[in-house]
Amino acid sequence: MMRKLLSLRHWRQTFVRIFQLLRSKDVSLLDKLIFSVPVLLYWVLPDVMPFMPVDDIAVTMLLAEWFARRMETKYNIK
Repeated sequence: MMRKLLSLRHWRQTFVRIFQLLRSKDVSLLDKLIFSVPVLLYWVLPDVMPFMPVDDIAVTMLLAEWFARRMETKYNIK
């Protein structure tokens, strides 16, 4: 598990999957917004909320992994 999280190949594939899912006509706009809005807000809000100890890219990576798995399961995409 830890080896997978540290693998650059894994994260490259995850972000390729995210890009494909965000461009897909099969995935609803609401589902795309459920991923995009929190990520974009978190990139802006840590400057406003300095008490958040988690790095921007870490939150983005965790949400990307969750979103990719959820959308591929929900829409039967592989």
